[in-house]
Amino acid sequence: HGCAGVAARACGLVGMEPAKVAEILKDRPLWLRDCRSMEVVNVLPAGSNGTIELLYMQLYAPTTLAPARDFWLMRYTSILDDGSLVVCERSLSSKQGGPSMPLVQPFVRGEMLPSGFLIRPSDGGGSVIHIVDHLDLEPWSVPEVVRPLYESSAMVAQKMSMAALRYLRQVAHEDTHSVITGWGRQPAALRALSQKLTRGLNETLGGLADDGWSVIESDGVDDVCISVNSSPSKVMSCTATFSDGLPMVSTGVLCAKASMLLQDVSPPSLLRFLREHRSQWADSSLDAFFASALKPNFSNLPMSRLGGFSGQVILPLAHTSDPEEFLEVIKIGNASNYQDTLMHRDLFLLQMYNGIDENTMGTCSELIFAPIDASFGDDSPLLPSGFRIIPMESPLVSGFHLNMRQHLSLRLQFNPLLLHVCFAGHV
Repeated sequence: HGCAGVAARACGLVGMEPAKVAEILKDRPLWLRDCRSMEVVNVLPAGSNGTIELLYMQLYAPTTLAPARDFWLMRYTSILDDGSLVVCERSLSSKQGGPSMPLVQPFVRGEMLPSGFLIRPSDGGGSVIHIVDHLDLEPWSVPEVVRPLYESSAMVAQKMSMAALRYLRQVAHEDTHSVITGWGRQPAALRALSQKLTRGLNETLGGLADDGWSVIESDGVDDVCISVNSSPSKVMSCTATFSDGLPMVSTGVLCAKASMLLQDVSPPSLLRFLREHRSQWADSSLDAFFASALKPNFSNLPMSRLGGFSGQVILPLAHTSDPEEFLEVIKIGNASNYQDTLMHRDLFLLQMYNGIDENTMGTCSELIFAPIDASFGDDSPLLPSGFRIIPMESPLVSGFHLNMRQHLSLRLQFNPLLLHVCFAGHV
């Protein structure tokens, strides 16, 4: 309606008390997967048993073609006379008479316009929640080809407003039902794994220096970029030894990422192709190499024998808090002539995908996977790779490389989509 930025709102009933709802919603990194960090800088008391908080928040960029965003926020929380909880947020800036907060490189300062949550106790138990998200993501600062992404209310609704409601409903369901899903995992553990996969892909796509990434080769923003991360948090512990007795030490993580614009294919169709025809784009030997690297005696295996893998079996795991999001395990098969006792242990990839519904237009789709061991724990480190598929508006395709579209056999009439590809592995 002519106002700045993009906005979304949602309303729903959740079987949870208002105080617990407010606690979860205020902890954005808990449910907002694009939230890199949120720090409470200061807390002040206010009237009506309320509080005023000064926050600094960073959001990952959804694309490799634009920098991440950060926000300085003021948040007011209060309890109304009827027991409702209200949480109001907006950016702190000199426009409203506040201090001018210093810029942080390489982030672009975004603005949160009046937003927040109204949480009312329901007569039948639980809470009725109203959510409003209103952001100005500074679309002028990104390349024209991805500008619709920063002007999309549908994306704000998918990533923030509806994501908050889905998370609350899942937690409320888990509190009242005892459910054991695939591989004996509790739903909360599976939710944590899916969040870890998404955050890992966000981090590698962003490639921020604060996370330990440094670029070693790049052909430009729309071509392949190779970066390396040698920070201790990225190097998985390894006690294996080579055949000559010397210890094998992983020195870092190598990441290759690229973006391309495709035409005449819908995001769900491309996602199904990538998931169901993995052999046409993935190297099974490379999958086996990364999965085998998690095994304690991996380095005793002759490298020439890693090519003995063929085939895969998809083992469904569970839905996550998002009904359109699925977790599964890919079992990498062994060739019949492979005899090494080390390889008799199965090799697996943990995989998550979402956005496969053709009726959910205007939202992105993802396929993310990471090598795991059959005995992996809930707190085991993951090294995600994968694809993010973002629908774009058709008038903005000029000037961007379209040379990959001839590789797709699907010829449907859809707006162009932006495909991000990211692969990471230990070196």
